[in-house]
This record gives sequence, C-alpha cells and structure tokens, in this order.
Amino acid sequence: MTPPPVLLLDVDGVLNAVRPDLPEGWERGRFNGYVLSWDPTVLARLRAMHEAGRVELQWLTTWTEMADRLLAEPLQLPRGLRTHSRELLPTGFGGALGGASGWWKLAAARAVAQAEPGRRIVWVDDDLADQADDTRDWLAANGQVLVVAPHYTRGLTHAELDRIEAWLDPTD
Repeated sequence: MTPPPVLLLDVDGVLNAVRPDLPEGWERGRFNGYVLSWDPTVLARLRAMHEAGRVELQWLTTWTEMADRLLAEPLQLPRGLRTHSRELLPTGFGGALGGASGWWKLAAARAVAQAEPGRRIVWVDDDLADQADDTRDWLAANGQVLVVAPHYTRGLTHAELDRIEAWLDPTD
C-alpha cells in the first residue's frame, strides 16, 4: 500500500496568524510565553485529512518538539506526529549536525524526499516565499512537492486547503 503524501507543517504564519484582531470564530492562547491566534476550522480540516489517511502530518517548525508537546492538543491536532528539527538532520543536510549551508527547513524537506523517493510532499510554510532563491532549484527538480506559502498575517486559509486537496486528488 502506498503511504499518503507527507504534509510538512509550520506553525508561526501558518497555523498561528500574526494579527492584532481576532476574526469571529478564531481562538487565541498563550504557549511558552507566545500568543498564538488560529482558525479552528482550518485545523479541523487538517486533522480530518490526516485521520482519513489523505496526508501524514509532520511538524517542520521552529517550535520543533514543543509543537507536539504544547500545541497539538489545544489546536486539536493529533499528538505524536513526526517532528523535524535542525538537531535531528542527518549529517550533510545542514543544521547543527550537518555540513551543508542554507535554510535548515529546506534541508529537512530534502531529507524527507530522499528517505522516500517519489513520495508526494505538501510543504506549508509562510517563509517559503522569502526563501525562494534557496528552494527554487530543488523544487523545480522535485515535481512531487507542492508548496503553499500562506501570508503570515492571515495564516493558512480554506482556499489554500482547497488547493492542497485538489492536488492530492486531481480527478476531483
């Protein structure tokens, strides 16, 4: 059986929208000294995609293991998701243990792709637009990767989730 696509998930600027106002239905909380604002309906869709086996959610965030420990339950996401961090990158992939330079999240995404060649990947990170020069060549060579770069002030939207779901099943 083919495993579902991996969905690499950032927190700040994606799940946590950086905004002073709180739209109707949104929630806010304080975690590890930081205030987060999120749309529970977006998180419900992500959780449903994971639970239905359409994607395998994995954390790729500077929150690293704290995302699972501090954020998963309040955001109503599953606990125990795989977490990628600089410290856990194999040698040669950048970060604390690696020798390559560049954005550590690109190194982590590359490691995921190399561990399972051909497995589809959805990478959701607001910094992807800012890191375009670093990621352009790798993304061009890896058509099995969909990138979604939400604007950090609005976070991941339903329109962007619609785009992800359409990519997951292009026959719809």
